[in-house]
Amino acid sequence: MSDQEFTMRVRSMERKLYRIAHAILWSDADCADAIQEAVFKGWMKKSGLRDERYFETWLVRILINECRSLIRRQRFSPLPLDAAVVGRGEEPGVDLALRTALISLPEKYRTPLLLHHLEGYDLRETAQILKLTPQLVKSRLHQARKLLQRRLNAGDESE
Repeated sequence: MSDQEFTMRVRSMERKLYRIAHAILWSDADCADAIQEAVFKGWMKKSGLRDERYFETWLVRILINECRSLIRRQRFSPLPLDAAVVGRGEEPGVDLALRTALISLPEKYRTPLLLHHLEGYDLRETAQILKLTPQLVKSRLHQARKLLQRRLNAGDESE
């Protein structure tokens, strides 16, 4: 893959990479760091990509690993409260109850839900990105939907 082709393909994925990183990290600054590091690592290892058809899946996998690495590093260096809240402002048109319910889902349920329903990956692709079996992804999607529905219904009852 040429340098120019790599750049074009990354540029075409910018919004998707941001949405995936944001679903995991919920902070604009952390998303930018994770995306930058993922693209850099992809650039450095692009010669290792065996089949260019899987470029998108490959780069998303690198990004998810980078997001998880960032979360692990942050566990050992707590942020002050005001810094932890930066980037969590409301976006226009976003349902606050849905956003709160999504945030409350454990990452193992939230990530497959995001990849499958919001980004449009099929079960096989989602499984490949997450390095899970398609059956496990299907199970986690089912559990995520049930948890999400329960949390949304609980929010309706409290009003």
